[in-house]
Amino acid sequence: MLRYGKIGGGLAALALLTGLVAATPASADPSAALAGNVLTYPTAGGTAVAVNDVIQASLKTGTNATFYNSTSGTTGIKCAASSFSAKVLTNPTAPGTATESLTAQSFGTCTTNVFGTTGVQSITLNNLPYATSVTSAGVVTISGTAAAPIQSTVVLNSLLGTVNCVYRSSTNSLTGAAVNATNSIVFTNQPLTKFSGSALCFNTAYFSATYSPVRDSTKGNAAVYVN
Repeated sequence: MLRYGKIGGGLAALALLTGLVAATPASADPSAALAGNVLTYPTAGGTAVAVNDVIQASLKTGTNATFYNSTSGTTGIKCAASSFSAKVLTNPTAPGTATESLTAQSFGTCTTNVFGTTGVQSITLNNLPYATSVTSAGVVTISGTAAAPIQSTVVLNSLLGTVNCVYRSSTNSLTGAAVNATNSIVFTNQPLTKFSGSALCFNTAYFSATYSPVRDSTKGNAAVYVN
């Protein structure tokens, strides 16, 4: 990676990405954490999201998923389309930690302004699925394993031909924030380190994206919240 309503690196995300989960950050209404399960629909403190339900989200309208060469710069890649899908594994009583499996995360309609590149062929999140957790405090964590690390492959067009850039998370995890007020999951400047690739590939790519609204597709696309 890297779809929720509360709570921020692979290029993936990349994303992260990414099957992410809906959650409510520590800044959310504290009363919401007093009732029900960690993940609920269609309101905070509502009906518990069931095990095996599928949570999905796409980019917030009008925003991009970005992979920039610094935390404050605008040089790199931006994608106008991205989405994720995650299956709920556990959803305990709040306060607590729900778990999910991030099964899919995609990126599309991507452009590049990196010197020497002329276009983006693809961005692929490798080694799925990833373990995902969502806490009552609104912290979303996506984790890889030693055998299947968080990894993203970026294929660029350049003046000299095709360039493959492979990135991995140095901590083998990505962290996001679930925000109930906007029914979103936000990833901010999650670092991905170049594992292989030419000099055109950044040594570090910082992933940012806002996924909203986060929905339970098994329950008629009801909004998902974190408690």
